Formats: sequence, C-alpha cells, structure tokens
Amino acid sequence: MESQLQKLLQNRLEQVVENEQRNVSDEKWERKRKLLERRKAKILKVKGKGKIIHKTDREVFYTLHLQYLIKQNRFFYMEEEIEHRKAIFLEQTVIKDEEIIPSWESERYSIEPMEEMEDAAERGGFEYNRLKAVQYAERWWNSYNPAYKKFHVNCTNFISQCLKAGGAPMRGYPNRGQGWWMQNGSWSYSWSVAHSFRMYLGRSKTGLKANEVRNAAELQLGDVICYDFQGDGRFDHTTIVTAKDDYGMPLVNAHTSNSRMRYWSYEDSTAYTPNIQYKFFAINDQS
Repeated sequence: MESQLQKLLQNRLEQVVENEQRNVSDEKWERKRKLLERRKAKILKVKGKGKIIHKTDREVFYTLHLQYLIKQNRFFYMEEEIEHRKAIFLEQTVIKDEEIIPSWESERYSIEPMEEMEDAAERGGFEYNRLKAVQYAERWWNSYNPAYKKFHVNCTNFISQCLKAGGAPMRGYPNRGQGWWMQNGSWSYSWSVAHSFRMYLGRSKTGLKANEVRNAAELQLGDVICYDFQGDGRFDHTTIVTAKDDYGMPLVNAHTSNSRMRYWSYEDSTAYTPNIQYKFFAINDQS
C-alpha cells in the first residue's frame, strides 16, 4: 500500500509543476492554477510528505504536507498546507484517492453572542502587538498549543489564541454568550465558533475591538478574515493575516485545514463555492 501511495503522490506533484499545470484534472489544482495566473505568480517547486494515520485491508487514511515555493515577480515565498486524505485499495491497487473535506457543521450552528453592554470596569485600553500575534500563528500553524483545548473544528480557537498572544484582553467570563474568553476549562462561543466570533468583532465596543474594512488590501499583519463559504449568512471559517504578497494582498495562516501563507481568497480550497462571502476586520491597535 505504501509504495502505491508513494507513486500516486509523485504523479500528483508532477502535475503541479509549471510545465504540466495545464494538464491538471483535479478541480482544486485547476482553481489553484487559475488563481496563480491571475496573481501573476507561479509554482517553482512543490514537495509533499505523507503520513499514514490509520489503515485497514482496503482503506488508508493519511495526511499530506504540501510545500509550494512560489515566485511572484521578484517576491519568493513558501506556502504550506495539510491535506487529510483517504485512499481505497482493491487487490493492492489504488482505485480511489480523495481529500477529506472538513466538516464545518459545528461552526455553522452556534449561539450568537448577546448584545454587548459596555462595562465601565472593562474600558481599559490595550496595545495590540501584531508581531507577537503573527509569531504565534507561525509557531502553531501546524501543531497545537497544549495550554489550550483543541477542537475538531479548530480554526477560530486558533485565531483567538493568536489574538491573545498579541495582547488582546479577554472579558465576559463566565457567561458563554458574552465577551470573548477561555479560562477555567470553559470558553465563550465567540472564542471557538466562527459565526459567533464574526458577530462579536462586529459588535464589540470594549476590550478586543475591530473595524470592518471594505477590502482585503486594507488589512495589516495580525488582522482577521471571516469566511461564509456558502454565502448564506452563517460564517464557517476564520484566518489571520501573516504576510503580504508582492501586490500587497494578504497571505493567511489557519487551522482545521492547516495552512500557512495561503492566499486570502481561498479559491483553491475544497470548501470554496462561487457564493463565498468575506468579512475583513482590522484589529484596533488602541482599544
């Protein structure tokens, strides 16, 4: 099984290099190719490393760590992502290999935070350290800080940790429907659920606050993007800006489908739909 998977991986990687990109049959790779073309960027080199998580007589569940060396004009950077995949075998031959699309259900059905009531005791300001937030996002993009609870759908929990590392103050404990916090084995909905987090950022008037801006180019390092993949008003995913490309557009880090230096629009994601909607939040440096 391992040798068959290795051959399959090698074939996939060969499809991605520049001279064979136009022969890619996979929808995800095709969208990635078109996105790179629009950005006037290209993949110079791609590396992949697989790790078997579980296997039976017919199925192998594994992760694939992909690294893309990308050139955009004179700007070079390394994008990384982790795919969770399943291969099905028949008589030692791979008959199907597919990426396992993350379930966003726990993100989509959440309790919205209550209307915020400003508490005079919580008006103290803070200075957001964007560098520390980005450093945290880089340190933990593909692993999990044991100081925090890990969720099956972990994207918003990860972004909350990044903001906390940047000095954002928690508030609202122990009411799970208010504020933004994780402590004593409990947490607010806004800490861990994408839709609740998006609603919190849009309403908060004290502590951690943000201004909604009109487009991604206005964001700085350490700012946040919220994603509604289906375009139905319920937000599913959250990322943090960790770099800018050669045209000043955000590159982001995220969990659930762990990614590093990914282009902000997520057009190359298996979760992407043409109905996708975004919210761009610039974290207030002085709250």
